[in-house]
Amino acid sequence: MSCGSHGKHVAFGASLGTDGNCGPFNVDTTLIFKNVYTNTGEYNKGTGIFTAPVEGIYYFSFSGHNNSCRPMGLKLMLNGKHILSVYNHAAGDRWETATNGMTLTLKAGDQVYMDLWANTWIMDNCNHHTTFTGFMIPPMSAV
Repeated sequence: MSCGSHGKHVAFGASLGTDGNCGPFNVDTTLIFKNVYTNTGEYNKGTGIFTAPVEGIYYFSFSGHNNSCRPMGLKLMLNGKHILSVYNHAAGDRWETATNGMTLTLKAGDQVYMDLWANTWIMDNCNHHTTFTGFMIPPMSAV
């Protein structure tokens, strides 16, 4: 079974791959998820950007992990536009994880990526808490 007219499945899954904290930065910063587990070639691990190879419906999910002594903010971005986010307020000294996901209709060439909000931070380690995944949903056939 193939997905779309390009004849291959479109999917990627990656974790941040840092061993410790990432951020804070004084501007919103695109995250580069370096531990790539699955990639059909459309997630660029040098830039952190997924580029849709064909038009279709795609599902994306992400998670962020941090110590709540400082805030964490992550944004799912589509072609420079903020689609949805997660945010943990500074709330003491405990470990927290936040997740979110969304189905998007994309055109070929659309770009999806994760931004870390300015003045927030996340962390990752060998447990791979901070992740970014996406895949194209195969077209439904009539029964």
